[in-house]
Amino acid sequence: MSILIVGAQGMLGSDLMISLGKTGRLTGTDIEDFDISDRKKTLKAVSELRPDWVINAAAYTQVDRCEEEKNLAFAVNGEGPANLARACKAIRARLIHVSTDYVFDGKSRIPYREDDPVNPISAYGKSKLQGESAARAILDDVIIVRTAGLYGKGGANFVNTIRRLAQERDELTVVNDQWVSPTYSVDLSRAIGMLMRASARGIFHVVNSGACTWHQFACRIVQLTGSRSAVTPITSNQLNRPAARPAFSVLSARKFAEVTGSEMRSWEEALTDYLS
Repeated sequence: MSILIVGAQGMLGSDLMISLGKTGRLTGTDIEDFDISDRKKTLKAVSELRPDWVINAAAYTQVDRCEEEKNLAFAVNGEGPANLARACKAIRARLIHVSTDYVFDGKSRIPYREDDPVNPISAYGKSKLQGESAARAILDDVIIVRTAGLYGKGGANFVNTIRRLAQERDELTVVNDQWVSPTYSVDLSRAIGMLMRASARGIFHVVNSGACTWHQFACRIVQLTGSRSAVTPITSNQLNRPAARPAFSVLSARKFAEVTGSEMRSWEEALTDYLS
């Protein structure tokens, strides 16, 4: 089995290159190889490589900048998955597309399931939903993997930022009115492999179990790293960022567990593992 990982140099992509190493013959590409927003180049590259599976870990993830650069966000996050889906259809390959909790508006107070109504409130969320919808319209057997609060070794993320700031400052301020399911990229990469082996199809929520506010998450990071920095809670209105965030974007991974027979470990256990 041959697998093409798009966005292989990113945080998730680099973990996929490791976790799927024994699954089949891997090829990793990134934007310098071809830009997924370019339809002709994407079709040509995938046609030449002819993989059995394509995993799209490429995205424009700078949420606030997406508000200013909407054309770029929709080109990469919306048109990019459509181009990959067309390329997969042409060679009869399977596609796994990684999406986000930001497709929801955050008005729920119970963990979102895969069939709950979507209603993104930011340009980033809207562009990611466009990518999901396009891929599903083109391919009947596409796998959409929604995740949240992703962190790991290979890129900028909340955990690494808090760890750095805690070394530089005596006090940190973090929002305490947004709930999330933090997810370790290594765990997500392994879960994607499980979905492949289960011959799954459709939408799956894949996150570490449990939930916390970003403030609670930061407090745990500071505690585990032994920092003495104080972590002060603030509201989203006080932070006043360009892009709106869902107040509650906790995802339920029950469907993943039912299909794969494997439960996602808790976010606390995963974070402890990462920081150790």
